[in-house]
Amino acid sequence: MSLYSSLKIRDIEFKNRIAVSPMCQYSSEDGFANEWHFVHLGSRAVGGAALVFTEAAAVSSEGRISPQDLGIWKTAHIDYLARIVRFLKMNGSVAGMQLAHAGRKASTAPPWEGGDYLPEDRGGWRPIYAASAIPFSERAITPEALDREGIARVVKLFADAATRALAAGFEVIEIHAAHGYLLHEFLSPLSNNRADEYGGSFENRTRLTREVVEAVRKVWPERLPLFVRISATDWREDGWTPDDSVALSRTIKPLGVDLIDCSSGGVVPGVKIPAAPGYQVGFAEKVRREAQIKTGAVGLITSAEQADDIVRRGQADMVLLAREMLRDPYWPLHAAKKLSADVKWPDQYLRARD
Repeated sequence: MSLYSSLKIRDIEFKNRIAVSPMCQYSSEDGFANEWHFVHLGSRAVGGAALVFTEAAAVSSEGRISPQDLGIWKTAHIDYLARIVRFLKMNGSVAGMQLAHAGRKASTAPPWEGGDYLPEDRGGWRPIYAASAIPFSERAITPEALDREGIARVVKLFADAATRALAAGFEVIEIHAAHGYLLHEFLSPLSNNRADEYGGSFENRTRLTREVVEAVRKVWPERLPLFVRISATDWREDGWTPDDSVALSRTIKPLGVDLIDCSSGGVVPGVKIPAAPGYQVGFAEKVRREAQIKTGAVGLITSAEQADDIVRRGQADMVLLAREMLRDPYWPLHAAKKLSADVKWPDQYLRARD
């Protein structure tokens, strides 16, 4: 098993173990994909990645991080996304979509505009929703805690979004339950102080994620893979832990989840994260070993040798690259050369291979 060995999950064959991680582009209007997304995603397929994820696609308008987020909350979003999917497939990549709801981190400006919460007169919206009425930070606005009707609506929003993603031709769905967004807000005791069946115990705090997984799997064909991205730790002893991640993974695997994408952090500000090359790989290895489920490793993975070693050592089944793919859309082709892997370049680019 190596970085360039194929991987089959359900009926989908990935030509290698390299995936383009979901990366927000903040380039949409009313949730619609456009030429930026076509080129951004398409170039990574030409570059040789086996799996290309869209950025987090909001399952509702109020579930966007920013007004510029990609969306999949209405049928009109499907057509342009389908065009992108066709191009990805033509160039040998599997098309994946990450489904997300931003929760209490919604209604903010893009990072290059400061990332602050937006008032309604600047394109923001109210209310924003969360597990509990706890603001993200001292500067944040206070969200409304979802009631049972609101929770049921969220579950349906994810299922309906998956149905639209299927209509657009996507072959992998990833449910975003990480980085302090809505599902993570329910999982973590740092952001969930509910006293009902969605708060308190581990079973209760994981209930919404389980319900979303079940609802998505009901509409997502058995032949197609379903991933879940988690923050494997909150980086605080009183928060979500790696052992919790193992327990969650064991719980949702029988519900039809095929791979756990192991990231970390994001639910509260100000925590000390020991960021270093591959600093999250150990979480993927732990979940893979102890929950007996496929995992994806992500986080400051930059070199061909590093990525290959992760797969060869059985620490993860896939490697997801983010910033490195922004720097170099053709990273998989360049890495193959370094590792002496037999990889076909696009005919149009053959003259540059050597």
